[in-house]
Amino acid sequence: MRRHQPPLLPGTPQRVPRALRWLGTLLALLTLCTALHAQGVDLAGLRVKRADGELALDYQARLSLSPSIEEALHRGVPLYFTAQAAVYRNRWYWRDERVARVNRTWRVAYQPLTAQWRVSLGGLSQVYGSLSEALAPLSRVSGWRIADGEKLESGERYYVEFSFRLDSSQLPPPMQVDIGSDWKLGVERTVRVD
Repeated sequence: MRRHQPPLLPGTPQRVPRALRWLGTLLALLTLCTALHAQGVDLAGLRVKRADGELALDYQARLSLSPSIEEALHRGVPLYFTAQAAVYRNRWYWRDERVARVNRTWRVAYQPLTAQWRVSLGGLSQVYGSLSEALAPLSRVSGWRIADGEKLESGERYYVEFSFRLDSSQLPPPMQVDIGSDWKLGVERTVRVD
Protein backbone atom coordinates (compact mmCIF):
# COMPACT_ATOMS: atom_id res chain seq x y z
CA MET A 1 0.00 0.00 0.00
CA ARG A 2 1.17 3.48 -0.74
CA ARG A 3 1.23 6.05 1.96
CA HIS A 4 -0.91 9.02 1.36
CA GLN A 5 1.05 12.26 1.33
CA PRO A 6 -0.77 15.41 2.30
CA PRO A 7 -0.88 18.06 -0.40
CA LEU A 8 1.72 20.81 -0.10
CA LEU A 9 0.46 24.24 0.76
CA PRO A 10 1.42 27.11 -1.54
CA GLY A 11 4.73 28.67 -0.52
CA THR A 12 6.05 25.58 1.31
CA PRO A 13 9.20 23.94 -0.05
CA GLN A 14 8.81 20.63 -1.79
CA ARG A 15 10.35 17.57 -0.27
CA VAL A 16 13.60 16.45 -1.84
CA PRO A 17 14.05 12.69 -2.02
CA ARG A 18 16.84 11.33 0.14
CA ALA A 19 18.72 9.92 -2.87
CA LEU A 20 18.92 13.38 -4.46
CA ARG A 21 20.25 14.89 -1.24
CA TRP A 22 22.98 12.21 -1.06
CA LEU A 23 23.82 12.77 -4.70
CA GLY A 24 24.17 16.52 -4.12
CA THR A 25 26.43 15.92 -1.12
CA LEU A 26 28.56 13.48 -3.12
CA LEU A 27 28.96 15.96 -5.98
CA ALA A 28 29.96 18.72 -3.55
CA LEU A 29 32.62 16.45 -1.98
CA LEU A 30 33.98 15.44 -5.40
CA THR A 31 34.23 19.10 -6.42
CA LEU A 32 36.07 19.92 -3.19
CA CYS A 33 38.50 17.01 -3.62
CA THR A 34 39.23 18.03 -7.21
CA ALA A 35 39.94 21.59 -6.09
CA LEU A 36 42.24 20.38 -3.32
CA HIS A 37 44.23 18.12 -5.66
CA ALA A 38 44.45 20.71 -8.43
CA GLN A 39 47.81 21.88 -7.12
CA GLY A 40 50.57 20.15 -5.27
CA VAL A 41 53.21 17.50 -5.53
CA ASP A 42 52.21 13.89 -6.09
CA LEU A 43 55.14 11.58 -5.37
CA ALA A 44 54.70 8.79 -7.91
CA GLY A 45 57.85 6.90 -6.96
CA LEU A 46 60.54 7.00 -4.31
CA ARG A 47 63.25 4.37 -3.99
CA VAL A 48 66.49 4.12 -2.05
CA LYS A 49 69.04 1.55 -3.19
CA ARG A 50 72.55 0.50 -2.26
CA ALA A 51 74.97 0.78 -5.16
CA ASP A 52 78.71 0.16 -4.77
CA GLY A 53 78.40 0.56 -1.00
CA GLU A 54 76.70 3.96 -1.32
CA LEU A 55 73.09 4.96 -0.97
CA ALA A 56 71.39 6.33 -4.06
CA LEU A 57 67.90 7.80 -4.32
CA ASP A 58 65.45 7.79 -7.22
CA TYR A 59 62.23 9.77 -7.20
CA GLN A 60 59.52 10.78 -9.61
CA ALA A 61 57.04 13.52 -8.79
CA ARG A 62 54.11 15.07 -10.62
CA LEU A 63 53.95 18.83 -10.12
CA SER A 64 50.68 20.73 -10.41
CA LEU A 65 51.24 24.46 -10.05
CA SER A 66 48.49 26.81 -8.93
CA PRO A 67 47.40 29.62 -11.29
CA SER A 68 49.11 32.25 -9.10
CA ILE A 69 52.44 30.36 -9.22
CA GLU A 70 52.22 29.99 -13.00
CA GLU A 71 51.33 33.67 -13.35
CA ALA A 72 54.36 34.68 -11.29
CA LEU A 73 56.58 32.48 -13.46
CA HIS A 74 55.17 33.97 -16.68
CA ARG A 75 55.86 37.45 -15.31
CA GLY A 76 59.54 36.58 -14.95
CA VAL A 77 59.71 35.85 -11.21
CA PRO A 78 62.29 33.09 -10.64
CA LEU A 79 61.14 30.23 -8.41
CA TYR A 80 63.30 27.81 -6.46
CA PHE A 81 62.46 24.14 -5.89
CA THR A 82 64.40 22.14 -3.30
CA ALA A 83 64.76 18.38 -2.86
CA GLN A 84 66.31 17.24 0.40
CA ALA A 85 67.26 13.79 1.71
CA ALA A 86 68.55 12.95 5.18
CA VAL A 87 69.85 9.49 6.14
CA TYR A 88 69.32 8.38 9.74
CA ARG A 89 70.59 5.37 11.69
CA ASN A 90 68.13 3.80 14.13
CA ARG A 91 69.24 3.84 17.78
CA TRP A 92 67.18 2.38 20.59
CA TYR A 93 68.98 4.19 23.40
CA TRP A 94 68.94 7.76 22.08
CA ARG A 95 67.61 9.89 19.27
CA ASP A 96 68.34 8.52 15.81
CA GLU A 97 71.70 9.62 14.42
CA ARG A 98 71.79 11.65 11.22
CA VAL A 99 74.45 10.11 9.02
CA ALA A 100 74.14 12.34 5.95
CA ARG A 101 72.05 15.16 4.53
CA VAL A 102 72.05 16.42 0.96
CA ASN A 103 69.91 18.85 -0.99
CA ARG A 104 69.47 20.13 -4.51
CA THR A 105 67.96 23.47 -5.42
CA TRP A 106 66.73 24.28 -8.93
CA ARG A 107 66.01 27.79 -10.14
CA VAL A 108 63.22 28.00 -12.74
CA ALA A 109 62.82 31.30 -14.60
CA TYR A 110 61.00 32.48 -17.70
CA GLN A 111 62.86 34.71 -20.17
CA PRO A 112 60.12 36.89 -21.77
CA LEU A 113 62.34 38.31 -24.53
CA THR A 114 63.27 34.89 -25.88
CA ALA A 115 60.10 33.09 -24.68
CA GLN A 116 62.27 30.35 -23.15
CA TRP A 117 62.44 28.66 -19.76
CA ARG A 118 65.80 28.44 -17.98
CA VAL A 119 66.46 25.81 -15.31
CA SER A 120 69.63 26.18 -13.25
CA LEU A 121 71.20 23.69 -10.85
CA GLY A 122 74.36 25.00 -9.23
CA GLY A 123 76.38 26.59 -12.01
CA LEU A 124 74.74 24.63 -14.83
CA SER A 125 71.79 25.94 -16.84
CA GLN A 126 69.55 24.42 -19.49
CA VAL A 127 66.99 26.15 -21.72
CA TYR A 128 63.55 24.67 -22.54
CA GLY A 129 60.69 25.66 -24.80
CA SER A 130 57.76 25.07 -22.43
CA LEU A 131 57.03 25.04 -18.72
CA SER A 132 56.27 21.31 -18.67
CA GLU A 133 59.64 20.59 -20.28
CA ALA A 134 61.36 22.86 -17.76
CA LEU A 135 59.75 21.08 -14.78
CA ALA A 136 60.68 17.59 -16.03
CA PRO A 137 64.35 17.51 -14.89
CA LEU A 138 63.53 18.53 -11.33
CA SER A 139 60.55 16.21 -11.01
CA ARG A 140 62.46 13.08 -12.05
CA VAL A 141 65.88 12.24 -10.58
CA SER A 142 67.68 8.90 -10.58
CA GLY A 143 70.96 7.77 -9.08
CA TRP A 144 71.28 10.73 -6.70
CA ARG A 145 74.06 9.76 -4.27
CA ILE A 146 72.90 10.65 -0.76
CA ALA A 147 75.43 8.84 1.49
CA ASP A 148 78.96 7.49 1.12
CA GLY A 149 79.66 3.86 1.86
CA GLU A 150 82.19 4.71 4.58
CA LYS A 151 79.40 6.31 6.66
CA LEU A 152 77.22 3.20 6.53
CA GLU A 153 77.94 0.35 8.92
CA SER A 154 76.95 -3.18 7.97
CA GLY A 155 74.22 -4.70 10.10
CA GLU A 156 72.73 -1.33 11.08
CA ARG A 157 69.24 -0.18 10.14
CA TYR A 158 68.83 3.10 8.27
CA TYR A 159 65.98 5.19 6.93
CA VAL A 160 65.75 8.25 4.66
CA GLU A 161 63.56 11.31 5.18
CA PHE A 162 62.86 12.91 1.79
CA SER A 163 61.18 16.23 1.04
CA PHE A 164 60.48 18.18 -2.14
CA ARG A 165 59.09 21.72 -1.96
CA LEU A 166 58.80 25.15 -3.46
CA ASP A 167 61.27 27.24 -1.47
CA SER A 168 59.30 30.41 -0.75
CA SER A 169 62.12 31.84 1.39
CA GLN A 170 64.04 32.64 -1.82
CA LEU A 171 61.21 34.67 -3.35
CA PRO A 172 61.73 38.43 -3.67
CA PRO A 173 61.01 40.08 -0.27
CA PRO A 174 57.81 41.92 -1.36
CA MET A 175 56.29 38.59 -2.44
CA GLN A 176 57.15 36.86 0.85
CA VAL A 177 54.82 39.19 2.74
CA ASP A 178 51.62 38.11 1.00
CA ILE A 179 52.01 34.38 0.34
CA GLY A 180 48.73 32.51 0.40
CA SER A 181 47.98 28.84 0.83
CA ASP A 182 48.18 28.31 -2.94
CA TRP A 183 51.95 28.88 -2.65
CA LYS A 184 52.39 25.95 -0.24
CA LEU A 185 53.75 23.26 -2.50
CA GLY A 186 55.61 20.26 -1.15
CA VAL A 187 55.70 16.63 -0.10
CA GLU A 188 57.55 14.62 2.57
CA ARG A 189 58.15 10.87 2.81
CA THR A 190 60.16 8.43 4.93
CA VAL A 191 61.66 5.29 3.38
CA ARG A 192 63.42 2.38 5.08
CA VAL A 193 66.74 1.28 3.62
CA ASP A 194 66.91 -2.44 2.86
